[in-house]
Amino acid sequence: MPHLVSDTALIFGRYARQTLRSKPALIFGMVQPLLFLVFFGPLLTDLPLGGRAGSWQTIVPGILVQLGLFSASFTGIGLILERRTGVIERMRVTPVSRLALLMGRVLKDVVQLLWQSLALVCVAVALGLRAPVLGVAIGFVFVGVLTISLASLSYALAMRVSSPQGFAPVINSITMPAMLLSGILLPMSLGPRWLDIASHFVPFRYLVDGVRAAFAGEYGDGKIALAALVATALAAVAVTLGARLFQQAGA
Repeated sequence: MPHLVSDTALIFGRYARQTLRSKPALIFGMVQPLLFLVFFGPLLTDLPLGGRAGSWQTIVPGILVQLGLFSASFTGIGLILERRTGVIERMRVTPVSRLALLMGRVLKDVVQLLWQSLALVCVAVALGLRAPVLGVAIGFVFVGVLTISLASLSYALAMRVSSPQGFAPVINSITMPAMLLSGILLPMSLGPRWLDIASHFVPFRYLVDGVRAAFAGEYGDGKIALAALVATALAAVAVTLGARLFQQAGA
């Protein structure tokens, strides 16, 4: 375990420094969520979105989950480029733990996503969001766990495909239906009953509901507890499967 922790910290430091040297990667990763926040959010501020929470308390949590969903899902593209340039081959001959090669990258993605989430919430506060600090912190935890889950699977897939052209269609075919059925843009309770029922088979639906409940300060209605259960189960399955595929691919 000490060896794994030190190796993970080493890999995390490498990719964190690499990300800090690439300022556009930190900024432009937030472009799409900010566009939704600035141009889509004001359209809904005067609409009844269901529940007791305000419009911004409904919109912002969905955008945070969207940020985690898309950003974490596409992290594997960088690994594909590293494979093509020989970086992974050079890492294979080192004594660094193969699991640390995965978890160091994942932790870097978590820190990056949390920083972007904080910046997004600050912009949302300027636009009118009012949410308890504890609720925002709980929302960040859910976004972090979601990032761990999806980044682990993304890196595992990146070790299985040979090019971004083979990677992107797989990710798009998963993330787009997940976004539409999880209620990220609008609560699924506003749609037809059959669509609301179908959305309950998408685990991200429970994360969105949990983050919205946290931002509204509704800590006792069970949505946060259910979201925590789903997020923990999803992370356990994703990290186990991702680590196994990552190691089998000879990372």
